Amino acid sequence: MKSFTDNTGRTWTLAVTVGTIKRVRALCDVDLANIITIDSGTTPKVDLLEKLGSDPVLLVDVLYAAVKPEADAKGVTDEEFGRAMSGDAIEMATTALLDEVIDFFPETKRKVFRKILDATRRFESRGKAALQALLDDPALDGKIDDALAQLMTSSSNSPESPE
Repeated sequence: MKSFTDNTGRTWTLAVTVGTIKRVRALCDVDLANIITIDSGTTPKVDLLEKLGSDPVLLVDVLYAAVKPEADAKGVTDEEFGRAMSGDAIEMATTALLDEVIDFFPETKRKVFRKILDATRRFESRGKAALQALLDDPALDGKIDDALAQLMTSSSNSPESPE
């Protein structure tokens, strides 16, 4: 079982079981059992993984469905849960959810899926490092200032409206 903390400080415990997968299917029309699919002899498909990564509203709905029995026991509605999920809380919850989904599968499939997920995380980490290097570049501020000055100059040189 993995856990995460929302922005109000509440801790949530994820345990992906057949019951969890059924509940997420019923409430969100998302099949966590197909988070990664592998057709014979082809590249793994990560369509659902990408969809959850690009749609934070769907992701939070899936998370809520996954922890719904705990949310019901705590008296937390889906609206309250959603209000408490943003920024780092979403990132931590996503990590917990994906790890739990991968751990749900039998060993052979789990090893393959873990390798794919680890590769995805390495790629994401490299992207974050490259972005941080760009942000840390002292020349970046100068480039931003130059671009803004150019915009200001071009907008002040635009022709007057005929009206």
